[in-house]
Amino acid sequence: MQTITTVAELRRVLARARKADKRIGFVPTMGYLHQGHLTLVEASRAQTDVTVVSIFVNPAQFGPNEDLSTYPRDFLRDQELCRDAGVAIVFAPDVQEIYPTQFETFVEPGELAKPMCGAFRPDHFRGVATVVGKLFNMVQPDVAFFGQKDFQQCAVVRRMAIDLNLPIEIVTVQTVREPDGLAMSSRNRYLSEEERRRALAISRGLFAAADKFRLGERDVEQLIAIAREHLNTVDQLQYLELVDADTLKPAESPLRRTAALCAAAYVGSTRLIDNVILPLSTP
Repeated sequence: MQTITTVAELRRVLARARKADKRIGFVPTMGYLHQGHLTLVEASRAQTDVTVVSIFVNPAQFGPNEDLSTYPRDFLRDQELCRDAGVAIVFAPDVQEIYPTQFETFVEPGELAKPMCGAFRPDHFRGVATVVGKLFNMVQPDVAFFGQKDFQQCAVVRRMAIDLNLPIEIVTVQTVREPDGLAMSSRNRYLSEEERRRALAISRGLFAAADKFRLGERDVEQLIAIAREHLNTVDQLQYLELVDADTLKPAESPLRRTAALCAAAYVGSTRLIDNVILPLSTP
């Protein structure tokens, strides 16, 4: 495994891989890796010849008073996990490599970035789209892999790839969960033991609604209400929305298109997000 810190070296190494007709897979991360990230690596290794993992805590996607300075970091551990998982290249640039002096060009996502997380973190997806767009240009992968837990992010990135004619296949991999159902997240480490128990309300609520959906419930308000019943142990429910899986617009009753039930909540001072997909054939 190679650890590379500059764009110039990354391009030199990957140029050799392309010349050898190697298919390149890319997993962008902010580090502090867990099994969710490693599942993306597994998917990349199964579908491509060379897997690149980026580790970069992106300041552009953090708002004022968010956890940029305290975001968990353990680069040596991340390197070891990547090596054990069969990653070919870890790309670990510093901030100056990504955002050099006088940097002023950003990617502005559209309507997909406005609801849900976008309503509470207004510049977040601008930062996400910009850094992912830059990383796509640096790595130039054939396939990029993202986790379903960040459902809205996946939608924004997929739209950006289509709109900007990027020749990259975007693959979304199912959310990886702890045995008790909690969606894996680097921020889970912030939770105390008591907070972690209360955080399970999020996945329990989503699963309860998904169970009713599987039994035939198609009323949007009923499905949201079923999930909400379980969420009284969180400290602040930021949103609980059932949206069209393609447009992210509010779903309409009765459901006739695949939808996503998405939630964001604070448990203690930790913001957690999660979702479940309610699959229907889309005309």
